[in-house]
Amino acid sequence: MLLFALVLKVTWILAAEGGPHGQDHWPSSYPECGGDAQSPIDIQTAGVIFDPDLPAVQPRGYDQPGTEPLDLHNNGHTVQLSLPPTLHLGGLPRKYTAAQLHLHWGQKGSQEGSEHQIDSEATAAELHVVHYDSESYGSLTEAAQKPQGLAVLGVLIEVGETENPAYDHILSHLHKIRHKDQKTSVPPFSVRELFPQQLEQFFRYNGSLTTPPCYQSVLWTVFNRRAQVSMGQLEKLQGALFSTEEGPPEALVQNYRAPQPLNQRAIFASFSQVGSLYTTGEMLGLGVGILAGCLCLLLAVYFIARKIRKKRLGNRKSVVFTSARAATEA
Repeated sequence: MLLFALVLKVTWILAAEGGPHGQDHWPSSYPECGGDAQSPIDIQTAGVIFDPDLPAVQPRGYDQPGTEPLDLHNNGHTVQLSLPPTLHLGGLPRKYTAAQLHLHWGQKGSQEGSEHQIDSEATAAELHVVHYDSESYGSLTEAAQKPQGLAVLGVLIEVGETENPAYDHILSHLHKIRHKDQKTSVPPFSVRELFPQQLEQFFRYNGSLTTPPCYQSVLWTVFNRRAQVSMGQLEKLQGALFSTEEGPPEALVQNYRAPQPLNQRAIFASFSQVGSLYTTGEMLGLGVGILAGCLCLLLAVYFIARKIRKKRLGNRKSVVFTSARAATEA
């Protein structure tokens, strides 16, 4: 209930202060929103520290979330899907159990709605999967106020050429929860398919909740690779929901927070080629392909040069033969 009350306060601030522009006023009501370890951030890859000892992120149970339906909720600020406690993360300092996931997006027609940015580039939307330290705390609400009490996975979403069937498990139900506080049930599905296929490339830093009260208790994992949805799916997300319960409908859009100062925090990466869009295997394959292409080019040059040389030698023999014949006839 406490968490739900906090979300209601956030909604009121966003509505009263005019969307993301009202974020400047958050610290006056929630002092921690003005802290020095806030999220989201703009991840500048030139300053990221490669840490080869970062364990791989291991989502466990995400492909089989059970048989019970999942609650989908329009809370006036975002669309939120409840997750069963059988889902948890491996590869982190402690066991983090899943609680919920939600989305952030921009204005209608915009392809800039993510909270995190990489090298100052935003994407169309962002998925957040929220977990809490279930080894140390009994609930999400209790863990939210403790250092590294929460662990959130951030998935940047861009527009692709085809529809993403996994995201349709959420988007196809939005018409049932158009207004604030409406809920519906969603059949269980593989939550893992909402993530990028490959998870080995990620950024890690200490940050905060991106909405008030902005507790600085989040161990963030932001994946370098992106998920994709179609343009039609993005338009459905941008146009289906309202942030109001009654009266004139107010579109639920632009529910992302602007990047916050990094200050003295370090950002770690699980991969050395920070700006690369390729995996190690892909880089190896690319290198082999380039090498093979160079060899083919060298062979082509060799055979062309050989052919030219033979032609020149043939011309010389012809000249010598003609000269000798002329001398004989003379």
